[in-house]
Amino acid sequence: MSPTTDRRLAEAETWLFDLDNTLYPARCNLFAEIELRMRQFIADMLAVDLAEAGRRQKDYSRRHGTTLRGLMSEHGLDPRAFLAYVHDIRLDALEPAPELDRALAALPARKIVFTNGSVSHAERVMERLGIARHFAAIYDIAAAGFVPKPDAASYERLCRLHAVRPQTAVMVEDMARNLLPAHALGMTTVWLPEAERRQEAEGAVHIHHVVDDLPAWLASLPMHGN
Repeated sequence: MSPTTDRRLAEAETWLFDLDNTLYPARCNLFAEIELRMRQFIADMLAVDLAEAGRRQKDYSRRHGTTLRGLMSEHGLDPRAFLAYVHDIRLDALEPAPELDRALAALPARKIVFTNGSVSHAERVMERLGIARHFAAIYDIAAAGFVPKPDAASYERLCRLHAVRPQTAVMVEDMARNLLPAHALGMTTVWLPEAERRQEAEGAVHIHHVVDDLPAWLASLPMHGN
């Protein structure tokens, strides 16, 4: 890291963390269970088989940013019913994360979860990980007016609601496209890619840091007071 990026990380006032596949490793495969629930919901709602539901789920996600947004736009879906259904999953794959807990405790800044999921899902996951105490707020899809990442309006609304100054904020994400609006606003960006996708960061000006192990990386930062 350069002295400039070191300073921006050390002096950041707010850290924005994505939830799924960011605060816990993607290898937990928790989101795969959520996707299965999405497909079952679509199959039941539209009276199609699971294969067709899977095709539509990917199509909605590609064209609208999230499956939920696609269902709302094209079928007038009640978003709360969908969120309650798809997040009704077991969290057995998640284990307490003491290293992440210690790293977050040493991070001298406000921390907010920024998720396309729901508050209740975020709360369950953070309690399971043992890190809920570190977060000042959860900015979920409902707080965003059901406008998902990477729509710039969602980021701007978060900044207004929580008085986030983008130039003093850091955003941590597992999806590179969700860092584009953050970078455009002036935030420092951190990407946690799946191993086979690391090459996507090459030459990507909107990605400042590429990280494999979030707890270890946070613990290594030259923060004030460490």
